Amino acid sequence: MYPAIEPYRHGFLQTEDGHQIYWELCGNPQGKPAIFLHGGPGSGCSAAHRRLFDPQRYNVLLFDQRGCGRSTPHASLEHNTTWHLVADIERLRAEILQTEQSLIFGGSWGSTLGLAYSETHPQRVSALILRGIFTVRRAELLWFYQEGASWLFPDAWQNYLAPIPPEERHDLMAAYRKRLTSSDRNLQLLAAHAWSQWEDHTISLLPNEQHRQSHVADAAALAFARIENHYFVNRGFMDEGQLLRDAHKLHGIPGVIVQGRYDVCTPAKTAWELHKAWPQAEFHLVDDAGHAFDEPGILRHLLAATDKFAG
Repeated sequence: MYPAIEPYRHGFLQTEDGHQIYWELCGNPQGKPAIFLHGGPGSGCSAAHRRLFDPQRYNVLLFDQRGCGRSTPHASLEHNTTWHLVADIERLRAEILQTEQSLIFGGSWGSTLGLAYSETHPQRVSALILRGIFTVRRAELLWFYQEGASWLFPDAWQNYLAPIPPEERHDLMAAYRKRLTSSDRNLQLLAAHAWSQWEDHTISLLPNEQHRQSHVADAAALAFARIENHYFVNRGFMDEGQLLRDAHKLHGIPGVIVQGRYDVCTPAKTAWELHKAWPQAEFHLVDDAGHAFDEPGILRHLLAATDKFAG
């Protein structure tokens, strides 16, 4: 990756419904504008995300989506939907980046949000880089949170099941929602850590201790689990299959799709279907990779993509 850098500006975007969205600008103020969309939902940005862009050639806006990272109120589910986030991106583009168009870069849930934004505002997108494609369809959610990935990681799955009694395991997302929205903080935290550790243990092709420590802090686990679960029980606040249905709106936008063949979190079938619906985009299926953006094969293609569109 590119060398570590610090933001040259940062601040908060105040929304009309009580959220304060943390944002930062990194790189060259005169560089090509880009907006980075983090995963989860509920993860927040990290310093490593800044390093995906050449700081001499890019002016990158990163922000923590509603309720997570440095944004407040912490772990809030109020006024927190895909369409609130799309509106936040549009305000950040206009008010902070102050540009007519920008490159959009998103992985995992960031790919979902990138598709939602680009299909809503295609005229505002100069290029689109997506990794670990996820479209919040019911089958994708059931694969990871009900049955499917459980067959590959039965040891980690045992820990995911542990907080839920057998009589509620027919609908694990609903069972988790009951606990994550409980007034009992200890019950919330027990569920939050079990939910987030399931993803942290399955995100990479090979075991990675750094990934497994991503959400060990109570605050990080709570925001991640509460917000993810909130979005997933509501199916992303979208029609079933909406993002693939509307992929024709991406035609004319240059793009790159990067997908790990052994991605357990967001299996390659969805990326393949997006490739078929948006054939103008470059498509890279990485044979020796899982889901994480920092796996060598995936990272190589992501850096090549940002270099390609740097101008």
